Amino acid sequence: PGQMERDGEVEWRPVRIHQLEAVVSTQSTGLLMGDETLESLAASRKEEGEFKSLFKDCKFFLSREIPREIVVLVIRSLGGEVSWDSDSGVASTYEESDESITHHIVDRPSQSHQFLSRCYIQPQWVFDCVNQRKLLPVDEYVPGAILPPHLSPFVQEGAYVPPEQVELLSRDRKDDGEEREESDKKEELSTEDKKLALMAMPKKRKALYNKMVHSNKQKAKVVNKLKRKREEIDTNKGAKKQTTAK
Repeated sequence: PGQMERDGEVEWRPVRIHQLEAVVSTQSTGLLMGDETLESLAASRKEEGEFKSLFKDCKFFLSREIPREIVVLVIRSLGGEVSWDSDSGVASTYEESDESITHHIVDRPSQSHQFLSRCYIQPQWVFDCVNQRKLLPVDEYVPGAILPPHLSPFVQEGAYVPPEQVELLSRDRKDDGEEREESDKKEELSTEDKKLALMAMPKKRKALYNKMVHSNKQKAKVVNKLKRKREEIDTNKGAKKQTTAK
């Protein structure tokens, strides 16, 4: 520190204390930020590692009617074993009679011969597990059952969310211990405060704010329309069930 080279000669200059303090402060801050980054990266890698081995304890067998290529790709990509009848395709690794099979995927209303040592499920179970990033209960996916809605893993803020997705998200929050207390909710600004804030805004920010408000209103209209549509569908389903029961 303080050493400089000029015209082949070494010149020494005193280094001020505050310069050294600034360097040390910057380095220590960088280290702290690095630790936080490393922790978040480690957590992210752990989560990805767990997801990549989602089906590691599962051994699947595919019936003839299953679209083999896509299902095999998904299962093997996430650590699972899968095979099929050798008569329906080459490269099968084990037969249907293998007692270590845990999940048998079928896409027909019923299965004539069943092994008690395994679960019989419809193909959607595999894809729903991938979307939710966890193994789901198999009760709703047995052959012949009316399948639950195929929910998207991408939920945008302000967009329409089906009731089933709302229930699933709330269940996940409870499982993860993320339920927030009422006191933690953000306090909304009063109408008077909003008016004052708008008056104090520069023109560019006010124009941007107005665009955002307009966009949110349009989204709300779409959401309300979809909600009404869903309510009509549920009402019609209920009426049909009552007619059938009579």
